[in-house]
Amino acid sequence: MRAMRVLRLVVHGRTREPVLLLGEADPGEGGGRCVPVFLRRAQADVIALGRRSGTDPLLPQDVVIPLLRGLGHTVDGAEVTSLTDGVFEAVLVCDGDVRVPVLPSDALAVAVREGLPIAMAEEILDEVGQPVAELFPDGGAAPPEEQVQEMREFLSDVSPDDFADPPRP
Repeated sequence: MRAMRVLRLVVHGRTREPVLLLGEADPGEGGGRCVPVFLRRAQADVIALGRRSGTDPLLPQDVVIPLLRGLGHTVDGAEVTSLTDGVFEAVLVCDGDVRVPVLPSDALAVAVREGLPIAMAEEILDEVGQPVAELFPDGGAAPPEEQVQEMREFLSDVSPDDFADPPRP
């Protein structure tokens, strides 16, 4: 598993579907690799709100953490574990080593809202990871408007079928 960070939340130009771009947390000199994850709209809205503060009203994903704490458990992070026929699978990691399968959108929404670590299977990065430097020549230091434009250009040619094995025409 590789530690990941949220790079951007954007809307795919062609499908109008929300996409979360995850990049390697320790990118190295080349900027590392990134993977776009298509989300369900409700979870994208939650992710767009960012980390939950103590004064925010609880959203559906926010209830998971206090519920599990009340039952004596901890939630340690989210892992994107596999990519099969263009569909990601994910788990929430509880109590250090218990992995609970959930939809990737839900796992990522919980992780972002709670500031939990996100990890991705190395095999996914090897299979579909794109060099961040190719997508963002300024390494993410460009002004936000420029970053959004660069991402739109990248996403204009990407669809969920691009992650199928073999890619669908």
